[in-house]
Amino acid sequence: MNTSLPTLFVPHGAPTFALQPGAAGAALARHAATLPLPRAIIVVSPHWDTAVATVGSAKRLETIHDFWGFPRELYALNYPASGCPEAAAEVAAALTGAGLTVDVDRKRGLDHGAWVPLRLMFPDAQIPVIPLSLQSRGGPQQAWQLGRALAPLVGRGFLIVASGNITHNLRDFQRAYAAGGQTPAYVREFADWLDAHLAAGNRDALLDYRQLAPGAVQAQPTEEHLLPLFVALAAAGDDADYERFHAGIDDYVLAMDAYQFLPRQGN
Repeated sequence: MNTSLPTLFVPHGAPTFALQPGAAGAALARHAATLPLPRAIIVVSPHWDTAVATVGSAKRLETIHDFWGFPRELYALNYPASGCPEAAAEVAAALTGAGLTVDVDRKRGLDHGAWVPLRLMFPDAQIPVIPLSLQSRGGPQQAWQLGRALAPLVGRGFLIVASGNITHNLRDFQRAYAAGGQTPAYVREFADWLDAHLAAGNRDALLDYRQLAPGAVQAQPTEEHLLPLFVALAAAGDDADYERFHAGIDDYVLAMDAYQFLPRQGN
């Protein structure tokens, strides 16, 4: 089995990212084209948040339009992904084996945090997708545990795509829009702080980002959109090679940075 698959943290932006992918969407598409073909994709989205880790095992995955008030053409978009109950069972077994409590959802489809980036990266929907829920109430430590539990699957042909945004403050978006579109300074300051500590492999500082990073609470008033980053990072194992393959800001306040973590051989 090919062991060179990375783990990814990718932005999903506002729902209109699906219609106007811009530079970030182009970067996701380019990067996906460089990857070995995985057996299946495990996708973690902040828009599926549950008390315990829950694995989606549906054979066909509904495209969930979990947003309101957007252009009509957005609701016409679909991503005809297939699931794989056998691969989902393997994911559930890995989580259980790591000591996590696990549920299985046989009907769950793909929310916009999942299907929007996947549609940009793998438009043919040829790879089975396994949705996996986030447990945001557990914070970074819980997300790290979830990633660690997934780590053995990376070497067995699973591509982990963790979706979110480095910054996500919708109230500040409304303020910036009303004020003529100026990006608050904390957006890039926070993103650059995270990038520097990711580059340095400073796990302790990253897990304590809420106390240490400039503008952390303003960047993530509720932290579910950042937590998938910890899933991707932990799943890559210790001393993974790191790459920020896109950095940019959309909609004034959404840092659209995208990361790859490539496990070292032997992890």
